[in-house]
Amino acid sequence: MVEGSQQKRVVVVGAGWAGLGATYHLAKQGYDVTLLEAGPYPGGLVAGWQTAAGKSVEAGIHGFWYPYKNIFSLINQLEINPFTTWTRSSQYSPAGLEVESPIFQDLPRLPSPLGTFLYTQFKRLPLIDRLSALPLLYAVVDFDNSDDAWRRYDFVTARELFKNFNVSARLYREAFEPMLLVGLFAPGEQCSAAATLGMLYFFILAHQPDFDVVWCRGTVGEKIFRPWVEQIEKAGARVLPKRRVTDLIVDSNHRAKGVVCGDEIFDADAVIFAVGITGMKKIVSNSPSLQSHEEFRNLSNLGGIDVLATRLWFDRKIDIPRPSNACFGFDASTGWTFFDLNALHDEYRDEPGTVIEADFYHANQFLSLSDEEILAIVQSYLATCVPAFGEAKIVDSSVIRLSQAVTHFAPGSYRYMLPAKTSFENVFMSGDWVVNRHGSWSQEKAYVTGLEAANLVVSYLGEGQPAEILPVEEDEAHIQVARSLNQTLRDLGKSILPDFWLP
Repeated sequence: MVEGSQQKRVVVVGAGWAGLGATYHLAKQGYDVTLLEAGPYPGGLVAGWQTAAGKSVEAGIHGFWYPYKNIFSLINQLEINPFTTWTRSSQYSPAGLEVESPIFQDLPRLPSPLGTFLYTQFKRLPLIDRLSALPLLYAVVDFDNSDDAWRRYDFVTARELFKNFNVSARLYREAFEPMLLVGLFAPGEQCSAAATLGMLYFFILAHQPDFDVVWCRGTVGEKIFRPWVEQIEKAGARVLPKRRVTDLIVDSNHRAKGVVCGDEIFDADAVIFAVGITGMKKIVSNSPSLQSHEEFRNLSNLGGIDVLATRLWFDRKIDIPRPSNACFGFDASTGWTFFDLNALHDEYRDEPGTVIEADFYHANQFLSLSDEEILAIVQSYLATCVPAFGEAKIVDSSVIRLSQAVTHFAPGSYRYMLPAKTSFENVFMSGDWVVNRHGSWSQEKAYVTGLEAANLVVSYLGEGQPAEILPVEEDEAHIQVARSLNQTLRDLGKSILPDFWLP
């Protein structure tokens, strides 16, 4: 920044991973940054708060997987230590324990995805069913996260994908659909095959350690976002909660000049939106400026998924074999997870009883129930997995209903998702639903897109240095060869055959 020159003003909308990431980098580059958050605390879905009794709760538990290079780099920059060690996890059905996962990085490394296949400990699923997944490897190779690949697979449902590649019904029912229910938060017939392949590859199939995970040792809001916001404010940015954006002020050249929050106007030389699908749709619904552009009107074609987050305090110690657990088969279209917070969170380590977080995804049928009805269901499900829960008494609880809270990667939705650049030359998008080519998912993707949006601002306004974004680990050599050969054959086919297939 030239001494004496006026700082360029940037307004960032939404204080989750994307918004905080963009704000932090731009503030360090000397920009005058204002971060607007509709909620009472920064953090979006991972903002934590306290009950009336002073106990910590948050909207679900979020894992941090081995490929989260950029988030782990941020944690090092902030010089904080919020994470557990690498943890093992289990999977349950109403029949009992189904799967146990090791710490994959501790085992001899095998070519992907052989290590994942051999080291995952299935308790009931026959080998013949697991082997039926082998033909699916072609789709994994064929889907390279390119625009062409997304358009090829996005109109197909995940259920159709697995059926077309002759995955056994039992493998789909007991392995792949449970992954979808807690990874993409919906049953297979409601998930895009493109999103399914992207998610599976990033978290499970690309490299042997990818499924290894750590957890925050308290709420993400307290352990990560609070110290991060302190550093953001030290860098000179303003973080303003309870500011719900209602419109943009736009000039005749399609440039945003300001952001409207009710009666307040925040002048801007550039704007970054960093909110989820549901929040963005609310902003568009109130904004004549955004409604005048087709790409923003088309966001009404995208949707979210209902989440139910519960936290239960039991009156006794219960032995839970693994701290993190995914569950399937309890409801036809709902996946759920439960976590032993005595093992994961510092504040409950010496708790006399047991503290459990149980989160339900695609939880539409639960949201209208009373807290008492929900808690009875949760306890009965927990007792099916670990019988000792049936004899325990709930002494305190929290029930949080989150309507349309997480992104729904529905079949055909890719064409409506926005890239980082918009038809407004100084308005940029970020978030886990934004189209990008980095290859990451979930919180890591949200953070990466925040940095990408910040870099677009740096390029547009011409001041400061771009943020360094760490790429995902390269494909292993055999995957690179297979993808290269596949692309060659695909190009050859296009040159000599009619284009029979829709994208």
